[in-house]
Amino acid sequence: MQRTLALVKPDAYAAGHQGAIAAKIQESGLRIVAIKSLHLTRAQVEGFYHVHAARPFFGDLCTFMSEGKILAMVLEGDDAISRWRALMGPTDATKAPKDTMRGMFGTNVERNATHGSDAPDTAAFEVGFFFAGNELV
Repeated sequence: MQRTLALVKPDAYAAGHQGAIAAKIQESGLRIVAIKSLHLTRAQVEGFYHVHAARPFFGDLCTFMSEGKILAMVLEGDDAISRWRALMGPTDATKAPKDTMRGMFGTNVERNATHGSDAPDTAAFEVGFFFAGNELV
């Protein structure tokens, strides 16, 4: 059993797609074990995406991720990380298959509807960033 973080980003949240995305997650067989809606500050976004601080897109990413509400979820299941990443589709929504979250709800490489952890160590950090231990039953 593996856990991973899933985010519905501000673009998809503002468009009202959080319910459809959560439903697709459940239909895939992954289990949502924790969920919350929140609006991150710029400082919180910078902390969350600190590994990208030197990348040229960091400023735009931080502006985007702090512009509105997000939905944070902890998903659980066998190979949850790879299964959620496959369900999301490629980072660039314009190249994502239409049956993926990014293909259905994203518009480009930045406004791509969802985020997911890419490895067990990042999943552990990201889950802990959003959820305290007592929220993960």
